[in-house]
Amino acid sequence: MPAPDAMPQWFKRSCVRLAGPHGRAWLAAPLAAMFVSCVSPPGPKALPEISPGLSYTNHRVSRMPWSIHVVRVDRTQPDLVFRSWHAHGSALGLATLAEMIDNQEAQAGTPVVAINGDFFQMPSKAHPGDPRGLQIVDGELISAPSGGVSFWLDAAGQPHTRNVTSALEVTWPDGTHTPLGLNETRKTNGVVLFTPNAGWSTLTRNSRELVIERAGEGSWLPLRVGDTIRARVREVHETGNTPLRPDLMVLSMHQRWSPKLVEAKPGEALTLSLETEPDLRGVQTALSGGPVLVRDFTLQPLPKAERSKSGKPAPPELRTMRERHPRTAIGWNDRFFYLVTVDGRQPHLSVGMTLNELARYMIRLGCREAMNFDGGGSAMMWVGDGVVNSPSEGEERPIANGLILLRKEGAR
Repeated sequence: MPAPDAMPQWFKRSCVRLAGPHGRAWLAAPLAAMFVSCVSPPGPKALPEISPGLSYTNHRVSRMPWSIHVVRVDRTQPDLVFRSWHAHGSALGLATLAEMIDNQEAQAGTPVVAINGDFFQMPSKAHPGDPRGLQIVDGELISAPSGGVSFWLDAAGQPHTRNVTSALEVTWPDGTHTPLGLNETRKTNGVVLFTPNAGWSTLTRNSRELVIERAGEGSWLPLRVGDTIRARVREVHETGNTPLRPDLMVLSMHQRWSPKLVEAKPGEALTLSLETEPDLRGVQTALSGGPVLVRDFTLQPLPKAERSKSGKPAPPELRTMRERHPRTAIGWNDRFFYLVTVDGRQPHLSVGMTLNELARYMIRLGCREAMNFDGGGSAMMWVGDGVVNSPSEGEERPIANGLILLRKEGAR
């Protein structure tokens, strides 16, 4: 049963009146249970174990209809570990979830489950596959946080979900500072750092770009949260689309907003600072998404989807939160992780869920905390040896990243 805060105020007031001054909770509790069963789908009757510490079921609710795929992971199993992954092991680009599974090195472990991850730049954009927010792969920072909600595991393996902001910046030769983006489409007045795993080139236009190299024996590649990197300007390119080479990075600015790049000359020193808030130093696995669905067993309010004062409709990402669509989410309590994918846009199989319906379902599963990932055509779950859900587009959509559960031999 959800925490009291997950219930409407009118219902809580009714329960208090029924309980009376003597606290007859025996009246309120059954009514609370009735309320929950009316407003949220029941959880699956059983979660069959498919391997040690791992259970899976396809839960069907015929009256909607809903087709819900649920994986439960025993957190006491030391050989089951999460790994975030980006398409083709790079920082940009797109790949199907099955292709990401094929990319896993044997020494990393055996993939047993995977779900899709963050929202991302579509193929029509300049940098397809750029995640909307944070991604850390095996400790390497490949995408900077954007202020949105992220999921991560700390050094002790404890899960967290909260908003993460970027404090990445470059310090120029004159001592001034400029915020940094990372492996992403650059804003007109912004600076973006490109690393070798962004691809063969910066894919930029109308840019002045600094090729930078390591200066001294301090931190360099791969990038890690909390590092302070000493660099030296190696080359200056005037037109953009600078080739990316191993062990070198590129700082990119628009030609019309590049005084620092104009002033910087080969041989001059720069400093890169890779801080985040909160401090994710030492984190090995992180992936953005959002919004938060459940906090301390309590349904979380969604952002408002009202028209602006000028009469413009709310952005689609806000409107669709209250519509039924395919969904993917992660949740947990002290004993288990839960990975959930809801099929949608298929009237005879599953209509999908609103985010509130998904949140209530996660609570019914027993999740103390839960967070949404990308949905729609990206909603995907892979179990054992293939995709188990029914993608709304009829086949796997290439996506930017995912969360993979690996079984590591000898980790017991």
